[in-house]
Order: sequence, then structure tokens, then C-alpha cells
Amino acid sequence: MLGKKLVTAQKRGETRALCLGLGMVACSMMMYFFIGITIVPFYTKSVWTTETLCKVLKANIKDKVLCPDGKGTDDEDIFPYPCLQVWVNLTALGQEVMLYQTEDTLERNPKCSYVPGKSENSKEVKARIEKIASNFKKHQTFPCYYDPGGTQPNVILSRLYPPKGLLFAFLWPTLMFTGGCLIIVLVKISQYVSVLSAWQ
Repeated sequence: MLGKKLVTAQKRGETRALCLGLGMVACSMMMYFFIGITIVPFYTKSVWTTETLCKVLKANIKDKVLCPDGKGTDDEDIFPYPCLQVWVNLTALGQEVMLYQTEDTLERNPKCSYVPGKSENSKEVKARIEKIASNFKKHQTFPCYYDPGGTQPNVILSRLYPPKGLLFAFLWPTLMFTGGCLIIVLVKISQYVSVLSAWQ
């Protein structure tokens, strides 16, 4: 009687462990799919792939401009802010080009090097942009990214999704997938050992 209870409990435990392993594999597949339709397209679309050094030539703050906070926004989402323009010397090519914060900055407003997030406090936005301009004047040489193919005559300060970031995004679903497969394999081995022991 006790042996039957132990066997029943073992089967229940194996079933739960198997369900856990399958669930982990399914969740990892969903994470792979989500990363594949969100992060990977932005990574492959970016042409600023080569890192080099940039030296600041001038950093000026122009009059306020209007910027929509994202594509397809309503009129109430359009807000004014000071336009920071940073021109740098691209060391690799020896050209004078405009610097943008990220790939998204160029799409949102190609006239400005930095586009702030929507904020009701214009004083904070102005102070932040003045601080950024001051930092560029203090640290005039820094790494940047340019398009080696020459399709984009400008540079960016940082990539939205660098190779390390992409690898880190794939790390967690890979660990979950590996853990789920390992659980399934251990359950199958346990079931095989149990059947082999019962047969003997």
C-alpha cells in the first residue's frame, strides 16, 4: 500500500516537473518571438555600425522648435523646446557632420541633436539641454558611430540596441529554454529508470 502511494506521488511530481519544463520552453519561445519582432528589426535597420572618435567643433542652442513626441501623435502632443545642434569632426573620414543622440533622434527631428521627452516644465528641459551643451564643450573628444556605407552623412552618440544589448536580450530566454529542456530530460531519465527498475 505504501509502495503504491510512493509511486503515485512520484508520478505526480514527474507530471508537475514535466509541465514546468514545457511551460518554460513555451515562455522562452514567446520571448524569442517578441524580441524578434521588436528589437531585432531596429538592430538590423541601423546603419551606424562602426565606432570611431568624434571631436566637437561647435555646440549651439537655436531658437525653440516644435517636435511631435513620436509618430502619428495629436496636436496636444507637440511641444516646443530649445534646439541643440552639435557639429563634430568625424575622425575616420575627416568630415564635418552633425551629431545625434540615437537613431530615434534623427527620425523625430533631423534639425536637432537632442530631442527631450515630453515635459510640461520647460525650465527643466532648457536646463537639461544647456547642461548637455556644456558637457560637449568640456569633453570634446568621445566615441561615436557612423555609417561605413555612406548612406547617412551624420553620426550618433549611442545606438539604441548595440550588439551587447541584443545578446543580453537573448540571454534570459536562452537560459529559460535551456532550463526547461534540462528539466524535461531529467524527468524522462527518471521515468526510464523507474520503468527499468520495475521490469527488473
